[in-house]
Amino acid sequence: MQTPKKIAIVGSGLVGTLLGIYLKKRGHQVDVFDRSPDIRKINFSGRSINLVMSNRGWKTLKDIGLEDEIKKIGIPVDKRCIHMVDSSLIYQNYGKDGECIYSLSRGVLNKRMIDLAEGVGVNFKFEQKVWDVNLKTATIQIGEDERGEWIAHDYDMCFGSDGAFSRIRHRMQRQSMFNYSQEFLEIGYKELHIPANKDGTHKLDKHSLHIWPRGRFMLMALANLDGSFTCTLFMPHDGENSFESLTNKEQLITFFGLHFPDTQPVIPDLVEDFFKNPTSYLVTMKCFPWTYSDKVALIGDACHAIVPFYGHGMNAGFEDITVLNEMIDKYGDDWANLLNEYENSRKPNTDAIAELSYRNFMEMSTKTADANFLLQKKIEKWFSDKHPDKWMPLYSRVTFSLQPYSEALAIGDFQNKIMEEVMQMPNIAEKWNSQEVEQKIIRLLNSK
Repeated sequence: MQTPKKIAIVGSGLVGTLLGIYLKKRGHQVDVFDRSPDIRKINFSGRSINLVMSNRGWKTLKDIGLEDEIKKIGIPVDKRCIHMVDSSLIYQNYGKDGECIYSLSRGVLNKRMIDLAEGVGVNFKFEQKVWDVNLKTATIQIGEDERGEWIAHDYDMCFGSDGAFSRIRHRMQRQSMFNYSQEFLEIGYKELHIPANKDGTHKLDKHSLHIWPRGRFMLMALANLDGSFTCTLFMPHDGENSFESLTNKEQLITFFGLHFPDTQPVIPDLVEDFFKNPTSYLVTMKCFPWTYSDKVALIGDACHAIVPFYGHGMNAGFEDITVLNEMIDKYGDDWANLLNEYENSRKPNTDAIAELSYRNFMEMSTKTADANFLLQKKIEKWFSDKHPDKWMPLYSRVTFSLQPYSEALAIGDFQNKIMEEVMQMPNIAEKWNSQEVEQKIIRLLNSK
């Protein structure tokens, strides 16, 4: 048992709220501050991408006894459904039988997590704007605006879980030897909506991640419990086939009719949603260090914001908590060493998932509709089924295992080099599941 501390968490998102539950169950006093109103009292829509929970996230929830509670509000998703331009469908299973990710509405999940946190005694302070923190004393400064009067609140420790544009990180950036970078994609996103049928059923297969891959742009859809789908349109901000190029109803309807013809019957409010909902930006943010002495620490997007194309932003943030909890078990009250090992353990792995997430946009938007890519994935699955001890596909390593992201990335790169050679074999499409192909993969694996 740790010596109880008075701990402030800035940010009531998913990571901050779950961290609050962990720390409260460790015996600490936990206050969670957020500049926004209580999400449970507002309509949360218009700029969201549905979340997918995988094994890493489930482990963090299971360790604290919340796995079954959260599965009640999720929908299992075991495959991709690729929507081609001619309206034909191609299905790609994610893993082996029974392996799936879960589709979760960000708003529904966040509301439930706050309820659960309050249930164990975490104290939430909404509409409280934290502008600064004293790194040496963990004193936070709260006020109505940045240039107005601030009121100091003293804490023993402060965790910054306030997202990619964190105020706590902003304060840490003003010290020497703090490395920071951010990179915006030229691609933005906009939320759209597929409503439920009149009887409450889903218009599309609810157990699939639906993708309309069109190269530089794509549409995605994930199911919600109420029968609807949250759709996300990813496009360049400007140029040809961009958000900038769609300025009126006629252009929008023509564009969707040409590129996403099978969506016309299922997105009745396309025009209203498109012009009402904001166009949002996608950013990768990296920094180091994540901690200051035994007083201040960053967690989740505040220290490693990533683009959403692997569906691991939340999972990586939850895994931060798993590792932090392991360090608490190891070090007890030695918070300085605890936090030091936490940041050094996580940094290479969050850099790896950032790289994987960036690469996955190209896979989802372009390769999922490519015949050679589909054949490669078929060969990988066939070989993996025959030799599970020799080959686990990269997606399974990232999503259905707890292997460190950095190791998954390195092994995935090695496997891809092997598959590049395999795909160059003469007549590979005809002999893809032959002994010749099997032996070539084994030989290349053994040459490592």
